[in-house]
Amino acid sequence: MRLSELKNSGRSPVLPLSLELADAAGPAQLQLLSLLRVLPGQRYVGAGVWRGRPVLAKLLVGPKAARHFQRELNGVRLLAQQGLTTPLLLADGLQEGEGGWLLFEFLQDSQSLGEAWQRVENLPVLADEQTAVLAEALGAIAQLHAKGLWQEDLHLDNLLRHGGQLYLIDGAGICVEEAGKPLSRSRVLENLGVFFAQLPKSLEPFTEELLVHYLLGNAEHALPLEALEKQVNRVRGWRLRDFLNKVGRDCSLFSVQRGPFALRAIRREEEATMLPVLEQADALLDQGHLYKTGGAASVGRVAVAGRTLVVKRYNIKGLAHWLKRFWRPSRAWHSWREGNRLAFLGIATPKPLALLEQRFFWLRRRAYLVTEYLPGPDIIERFAPFVDSGEAPESELLALDRLFAELIRERISHGDFKGHNLFWHEDRWALIDLDSMCQHASLSSFAPAYARDRARFMRNWPESSHLYQVIDQRLPKTAHSTQA
Repeated sequence: MRLSELKNSGRSPVLPLSLELADAAGPAQLQLLSLLRVLPGQRYVGAGVWRGRPVLAKLLVGPKAARHFQRELNGVRLLAQQGLTTPLLLADGLQEGEGGWLLFEFLQDSQSLGEAWQRVENLPVLADEQTAVLAEALGAIAQLHAKGLWQEDLHLDNLLRHGGQLYLIDGAGICVEEAGKPLSRSRVLENLGVFFAQLPKSLEPFTEELLVHYLLGNAEHALPLEALEKQVNRVRGWRLRDFLNKVGRDCSLFSVQRGPFALRAIRREEEATMLPVLEQADALLDQGHLYKTGGAASVGRVAVAGRTLVVKRYNIKGLAHWLKRFWRPSRAWHSWREGNRLAFLGIATPKPLALLEQRFFWLRRRAYLVTEYLPGPDIIERFAPFVDSGEAPESELLALDRLFAELIRERISHGDFKGHNLFWHEDRWALIDLDSMCQHASLSSFAPAYARDRARFMRNWPESSHLYQVIDQRLPKTAHSTQA
């Protein structure tokens, strides 16, 4: 295959494939064996073999290939020139009409800090294992900044452990202010803001403690905590908006198809599994265990290939109901978006897997939402033995405190906070039924919505019961009391 032909191969070119590339020693065949990252029609990154040696290949095609190639090459050279640890560039080239390529040494059995973090992220907040990963990352960022460089696309997956060293990768994201001289304070704060914005909010109280690991490697500037936190909040807001935009468009995270007769959105890694589920959604509901049927929605637990899922079908009850619904986003779409919002914010909810809106020349009809199944009991069942005594397990009450604190922090109202919409799962309370959920832009909008949520939640138990009194004393009375 010619390199230029890659741009027409879509997201999943047939592998293995052979490409003829040339370096100073002449032409040779690159055998591309697997793909690690794909930006269809533009960038293909994968593992292969070149002149008998394992390599990581970055193949750049399409009209922007020359620009992307030069940016990648410049970044790699900057890292090497400043003595920073980065994979060795073995060969590179740019051919007009074909594209560009960069072949790096392949770091066999390497582990990204992103992978390392996934192994420890569920440990208690700032456990030693978590601190070790973050300290390693901050040390590498400090070295980068001390040399006048910063990584524009800064995240843990761009740092690789290999052979006792930490490698900086992705030259395309490397920027320079003045090579060899420490980065300015404003740039440092901006870049650290990008890093800290990606960490769980539970780590926010420990920012100053974590910052010590950065200062050990680059103490050029005093870094005001308030200024850093302001930057972190700015980046977090941008990242959330960017992510929510992605849930409705075709990208590396989601497979999305829009047309006059349907809107279909599926988590990219679930596409093969979810396509037949959406095609057979009605039959699966008929065969499954129904929690709710008829009316505005039908909800059922279904089994697919040994996996338990929940399918929710949003029905159209009649002409009058259709006239109210056809012109606006479906409740399935709203739940899909809000479920992904909660997941992004680290608030427990069943993972949204797939969405289907049936349409007739863009006019909306029935819609379907598929999510993971949570086997745990809801809070009504879980707390039933403690209604009279009020002696619910402290760990579960603390988890409830944390959930309400998270919702207040993010200004999120649920809209239907009955106990059957709150499930105990993996030591956390998880929210379901997100049809009416809303993240408010202002405290003035959120405060009355929170008051309604809290009042509805407290109605799950008799006001005279000890459990009611225990929970009532713990939960913030108003949104203002914690936002002040």
